[in-house]
Amino acid sequence: MNALTEEEVQSGYRLLFDGKTLQGWAATKHPEGWIVQEGHLVCKGESNGYLHTPDTFENFTLQVEYRTAPKTNSGIFFRWSDLKDPVNTGLEMQILDTYHEEKTNKHSSGALYDLVAPSSNAVKPAGEWNQAIITCDRNRIQLQLNGTVVVETDIDQWAVAGKNPDGSDNKFKYAWRDRPRSGHIGLQDHGGYAEFRNIKLLQLSHE
Repeated sequence: MNALTEEEVQSGYRLLFDGKTLQGWAATKHPEGWIVQEGHLVCKGESNGYLHTPDTFENFTLQVEYRTAPKTNSGIFFRWSDLKDPVNTGLEMQILDTYHEEKTNKHSSGALYDLVAPSSNAVKPAGEWNQAIITCDRNRIQLQLNGTVVVETDIDQWAVAGKNPDGSDNKFKYAWRDRPRSGHIGLQDHGGYAEFRNIKLLQLSHE
């Protein structure tokens, strides 16, 4: 747990969480809301805020395992360019207790939050471990949840602030096509308990 396999080392993966400390992470506010316990990065869910990497990444594959308490709302942020404005400058893979949901929407677990609904409900019940894999390759975004590709999209299609490609509204004040491609990785404290582990990232190179 919280270690790279030999194959991952050879491929160039980087471990973002050592399982022992919060080294390599910083909190936007309420740092007391995040602890390391039994090899897990724990969001106590007693406040609101974000934990983020000081480093920024542009093209990458990010793996994260997580589990939550019932009804927890959280998220994995990526390409988050302005630390003072995570909501409008960070893309988010939604974490939410929606196992019993019959029809997915843009706020269901696995969604590209408020932009693309997951194609299927792949989240496990609260208390069980999930694996999220986020791949950003230039304008292409792919989200996997528990081995299922739930989102595959072209972020350049979001060319108008506050609008989705189909003309429906979203909450964002910027057009995603025009946003920086490089940004921080972040975990959200939305007042719900969550645990994270095995956080690893492979940077994708383009010649």
